[in-house]
Amino acid sequence: MTPAVASLIALVIAIVLSCISRINVGVLAIGLAWVIGVYQAGYKPDAVMAGFPVTLFMMLAGVTLLFAIAETNGTLERLTHRVVRISGGGRHILPAVFFVLAFAVSAVGPGAISAVALIAPLAMATGVRSGVPRFLTALMVANGANAGNLSPVSAVGVIANTKMAEAGLGGHELRVFAANFVAHVIVALAAYLLFGGLASRATPATTATADDRDATDASTELPLDRNQWITVTVIGLWIVSTVAFKVNVGLGAFAAASLLAVVRAGDESAAVKKMPWGVIVMVCGISVLIGVLEKSGGMDLFSTLLAKLATAGTINGSIAFITGLISTWSSTSGVVLPAFLPTVPALVAKVGGGDPLAVALSINIGSALVDVSPLSTLGALCIATVTNQAESRVLFRQMMIWGLSMAVVGALFCQAAAGFIATL
Repeated sequence: MTPAVASLIALVIAIVLSCISRINVGVLAIGLAWVIGVYQAGYKPDAVMAGFPVTLFMMLAGVTLLFAIAETNGTLERLTHRVVRISGGGRHILPAVFFVLAFAVSAVGPGAISAVALIAPLAMATGVRSGVPRFLTALMVANGANAGNLSPVSAVGVIANTKMAEAGLGGHELRVFAANFVAHVIVALAAYLLFGGLASRATPATTATADDRDATDASTELPLDRNQWITVTVIGLWIVSTVAFKVNVGLGAFAAASLLAVVRAGDESAAVKKMPWGVIVMVCGISVLIGVLEKSGGMDLFSTLLAKLATAGTINGSIAFITGLISTWSSTSGVVLPAFLPTVPALVAKVGGGDPLAVALSINIGSALVDVSPLSTLGALCIATVTNQAESRVLFRQMMIWGLSMAVVGALFCQAAAGFIATL
């Protein structure tokens, strides 16, 4: 067996295990990269370790640390409650408020998982009391968070843009953000119209459970304290500096987090414990294995196999469907994006045509739209807010059907629109 074949088999094993087990495939990927790279391909250990994405690690660690501080000192929670209060709580407006709120929190840095973890408990309880169907609330929160997930300063946006840049597709941050945003807005609007958004104008409020009432009562607005105002100001300055003055996202985030720690606006020790180290290890570990894959020729073999599933005319829809199915069970940011985005140039060459940027956008969108599945973290977080077992089973089934259907919807959307968006 050649190193190219062995490294490709190792990547497939990592993807499969990410779907069927709780093993952190980043750890597994580093071990496989070491064995294949050093003992089969004959590389020096330093050559294998060179595949570790230092820049990406710094960006992810910095961004997640900054927003972990904002979460631990209560800033994000207070801001969330304020937005809900300002909306007035209208039943037909609340789903849109949930979407926008989740989008905003996700887009400014934490990403979709943190946004849903923060907003879903409040949104699900508020929605029940206001007569908004749980299924609609869950879809609006999850899709809103995913709509902001690929912003240039969000953790997942950093992953996507870094991997695209490595594939020669850098400089398209706003287009990546806009394409993903448009796709999720369309899906969320369809969900709003299909599942009671307009009907909630006339639907009486649903009787809330004791847990729902407690969760909503806990959202009573409190003023921001000194530390929280400082946190809002520092994060605002960080966003402006990265967008307007091109300050490095990761280093700027570390500087902002350091400032908050120095002025005692947040507890960096508690924040470090809340950082998603598992996801960071997963992303970086997969990148090490992909480095060996590229060196050994396995990436060229991988793109050849993918090319057999598509033609130049169907490549956008095909890749969106494939990545969507994998992402239903696997990690979008930790496995799908790092594994598939580097294959784009070779994949286009193998099928004999297609726009590499459109293919990359299709991977981003196809893998993201399915993340409302209860097998994904976003869907699971929404379901976890429902204490009644019978109702949670109903919501699980609804979100499973919707999540799987998004693989098809994503494929159709990307086939129809990804090429057009790429040319704008």
